[in-house]
Amino acid sequence: MSPSLDDARWAVKRILGDSFEVSADIFKDGHDVLSARVRFKPPGLTEWRTAPMVFDYDSDRWTGGFPLDAIGGWSFTVDAWTDRFATWRAQLEKKIDAGQDVSLDLLEVAQLVDTATHRVRFGDTRRELAQWSARLRDASPAWRERAREGLGLELLALMEQHLAPDDLTSYDRELRVWVDRERARFAAWYEMFPRSQSGDASRHGTFADAARALARIAELGFDVVYLPPIHPVGVTQRKGRNNALAASPDDPGSPWAIGGPAGGHTAIEPRLGTIDDFDRFVVAAHRLGMEIALDYALQCSPDHPWLREHPDWFFARPDGTLKYAENPPKKYEDIYPLDFWCDDRDNLWNACRDILLFWISHGVNTFRVDNPHTKPFAFWQWLIDDIHARHPDVIFLSEAFTRPKRMKHLAKLGFTQSYTYFTWRTTSYELREYLEELTQRPAREYLRPNFFANTPDILHEYLQLGGRAAFRVRLLLAATLSPLYGIYSGFELTENVPLRPGSEEYLDSEKYELKARDWASPASLDRDIVRVNRLRRENRALQRATNLTFHRSDNDLILFYHKTADDLGPPNDLLIAVNLDPLRAQDTMVEVPLDALGVGPDATYVVEDLLTGVRYTWRGARNYVRLDPRNEPGHVLLVRR
Repeated sequence: MSPSLDDARWAVKRILGDSFEVSADIFKDGHDVLSARVRFKPPGLTEWRTAPMVFDYDSDRWTGGFPLDAIGGWSFTVDAWTDRFATWRAQLEKKIDAGQDVSLDLLEVAQLVDTATHRVRFGDTRRELAQWSARLRDASPAWRERAREGLGLELLALMEQHLAPDDLTSYDRELRVWVDRERARFAAWYEMFPRSQSGDASRHGTFADAARALARIAELGFDVVYLPPIHPVGVTQRKGRNNALAASPDDPGSPWAIGGPAGGHTAIEPRLGTIDDFDRFVVAAHRLGMEIALDYALQCSPDHPWLREHPDWFFARPDGTLKYAENPPKKYEDIYPLDFWCDDRDNLWNACRDILLFWISHGVNTFRVDNPHTKPFAFWQWLIDDIHARHPDVIFLSEAFTRPKRMKHLAKLGFTQSYTYFTWRTTSYELREYLEELTQRPAREYLRPNFFANTPDILHEYLQLGGRAAFRVRLLLAATLSPLYGIYSGFELTENVPLRPGSEEYLDSEKYELKARDWASPASLDRDIVRVNRLRRENRALQRATNLTFHRSDNDLILFYHKTADDLGPPNDLLIAVNLDPLRAQDTMVEVPLDALGVGPDATYVVEDLLTGVRYTWRGARNYVRLDPRNEPGHVLLVRR
């Protein structure tokens, strides 16, 4: 039966408004006709509803479905039974066609009608069934006429409604589907540090400064503005520029060192402003059609109030001191991890949950979760279930750059979206293999990939060495391969200087200092970003993840793929070719999937590049593509019909 995740242990994921399809293998011995139905229960309801299933002979598979019209957790299963009346009708038709006497068959079905009659206590329906029983038992020799009446739609409708199955069998598990709002599937994210929005690297930004920056981000076409931690930054063991162990008095420190005299996870860094300033910032984003995502990082600076109030929530060393975070040989003296299995874990877990409830009450319903793979799976399952029971529209993005099975398990237990390995997939083979894993294999049922082209922690070698064209390539790939993608502030200015050769850390990282950027720079990628975000909104094919297929390109340096949508209107078919070489022009012959497009093998057809407006007339399956990264990194070709 499908969809089912790990033998019904976890819920599969869908989006509000989807039509949910269920399929199952259903069979029994003999030649009886079977019937089946999907039984489902919407969120918050106790009564089951049903939808019929139909049998497809070619696949030997039953399918059915129902619309998902509410956010939250749905339950479903499958019932099947021997359809006694349908079996009788099928056999009767064959006997009549063979010219056989069916008078005894009419007496048999009269007994079935009697059984249905007993289920109806009174009223017109009971009288109708009783009349049918008498008519079928008529001893007159005109059995052919009675048989034709018995095969009529009137009796069929009555029996389908009132003849109860005598061998109803239900699947032995209740399966689940979790339904999210549309932004869980389709959104463009922009990450920015509000403290860097003053325009002056010597002045700490405020939420008022950040609110003024929102208009530019909205013009670029982003849906979600993600903020690294906005809480008070610790002073003890504060890190200096470029992660230096000694900080100067003016260094703002890492915002992930959470907590200070002004409070902890439900407080705001005083230099950013007040909670009222934050509320105004959220309202400003909403007015521009965007929402705010906050970083949810469960760790504390040495100055966090919890260290004084609940030292037992932390790890103690043999000498009585508390243990700071380490990932040998790296040391994070400005951060203390929480002991989620401490003796007082109930209060700790509740306190962690209450952080989310606080920010939800201030208009935030999207959270990027920092390093969830370093905290207990049981905690996340409990936390997400608890929050979703109260606020089913909340979105959780998992920042788990960890082993594949651990990353996937976090998605299964409830995380709405996931960071991925996209950043490190740069060749044609790597991209094809990874995207097929995400979109065509079991992960498609539960893991929603969010393709960030860069992060404050990750500046990939491809961007370091490929120059401006490399940024354009990665932007186009992220925005067209996945309906969820994001960039970190500075990407549009092609910032690509590493801390040192071989490092993925930025030199002069914004994690440890304020930044002032020239957004009017002629090198800006704003035009590219506006263009791809507009294309994403205008083309339904770019708003789904599992509608992706790769097709042959004779040159491995040009990736060629097809995205399609035909569910809500006319077909929307995009043929996308991207030059993965940011330094040189490349050409190739590509293999167009004519059957999927409904185009004949020798037909001519027009494709329009939505990036440039140029139209090409192609013929047949094999067509020529040349891409020069100095001009355009790729084609997004709309098939014109």
